[in-house]
Amino acid sequence: MANGKPLNAPAHTTGFAAWIDRRFPIASFWKTHITGYYAPKNFNFWYFFGSLALLVLAIQIVTGIFLAMNYKPDAAQAFSSVERIMRDVPWGWLLRYLHSTGASMFFVVVYLHIFRGFLYGSYRAPRELVWIFGCMIFLCLMAEAFFGYLLPWGQMSYWGAQVITNLFSAIPGIGPDLALWIRGDYVVSDATLNRFFALHVIAIPLLLLALVGIHLIALRTVGSNNPDGIEIKAQTDENGIPLDGIPFHPYYTVHDLWGVAVFLLVFCAIVFFAPEMGGYFLEANNFIPADPMKTPTEIAPVWYFTAFYSMLRATTDTFKIVLMAALGAISAFGMLRARRLKHKLAIALGAALALAAMAVTQAKFWGVVVMGGAVLILFFLPWLDRSPVKSIRYRPSFHKALIMLFALNFMMLAALGTHAPSPLLNALAQTGTVLYFAFFLAMPFWSRRGRFKPVPMRLTSSH
Repeated sequence: MANGKPLNAPAHTTGFAAWIDRRFPIASFWKTHITGYYAPKNFNFWYFFGSLALLVLAIQIVTGIFLAMNYKPDAAQAFSSVERIMRDVPWGWLLRYLHSTGASMFFVVVYLHIFRGFLYGSYRAPRELVWIFGCMIFLCLMAEAFFGYLLPWGQMSYWGAQVITNLFSAIPGIGPDLALWIRGDYVVSDATLNRFFALHVIAIPLLLLALVGIHLIALRTVGSNNPDGIEIKAQTDENGIPLDGIPFHPYYTVHDLWGVAVFLLVFCAIVFFAPEMGGYFLEANNFIPADPMKTPTEIAPVWYFTAFYSMLRATTDTFKIVLMAALGAISAFGMLRARRLKHKLAIALGAALALAAMAVTQAKFWGVVVMGGAVLILFFLPWLDRSPVKSIRYRPSFHKALIMLFALNFMMLAALGTHAPSPLLNALAQTGTVLYFAFFLAMPFWSRRGRFKPVPMRLTSSH
């Protein structure tokens, strides 16, 4: 204590503020992580989506709390409770549409946030953990959306949950017991609804909030990336402040408010004028009560899962042979690249065991593996990319073309997943699945090829 002021309080705090800060360092936290955090000065449009994801998360939590107050997690009353929310609860229709639209918009901003990482190499060192925590958030978000999808207890909710939970039964050995444990019954029933409600409202949100906090802590530790892919901490003044950095507040808090305003205009336009979005956000079949005795003509997941659903559906017995051939080719290439005999033998043994397992297991199981692998492969992106530069700005033109082809291919798979299967669409989905995995598996080779532009020492102002 010096002159009646706590020693650990910021210089500008006095009196009651200093007393609070000594016991709970709000001012110190604000200075360290907001006003004292220096971000690159050349953030552009792509850097809105991180803050927008936080905004949508807040919308989902607040609306979810009020919806849970009126929802009945009971198979006999769930659908009617949703109808009551829509018709009888004051402003219930608005809460429901805010929550359902928020679910889709959450995936919109997260997909764009992930794509930003692809463009500017935000997964590269020293941000590997930031990327990995982000991928874990994406997995939690998918789980949260899946568990919440059942809650309206409509036809598509019921049968979609039935199809997805049945996929786990394809896992050899433990599959049937695992599917039974997830459902809590032999079919989707009241027990399933109760456990999905608990997971959707309590367990997954807590995990999601923890991961978001860890993600932000990791980001603050290593600093934000930028469109040039330059580490601003490498160039500092005599006070250790990055020469190309500006305080996050007020510059980027005000900057992000512009993005928030535009986003909320679009968000509210959807909520008030097109909450169903032509059946993509809210399917027509979900306005029909769940009927275990009547299966819908076509069962498909909501749009943000359709790309992965296309990969699952594309994995037929014929396509399994293609996968086996691809595995054999990759293993042979790995053996040629391996220098030591023990590594060659390990690759050969692993490939032989994998091929034997593929030969005796159902295509349905490998569809689940392909679908899960499409998400899990994102975790390895920091080590698959061998480019000497981070940002797409300084990469060869064919790198840009490959990334755009990947994005278009993903959108094609998402579009295919919304249509009923046919021989042509199935062939397109199989081609898209091969291209999706080829992009990542060939990345260690194509990412270091070509003529790279020199990366400047300081940030550029071009967007």
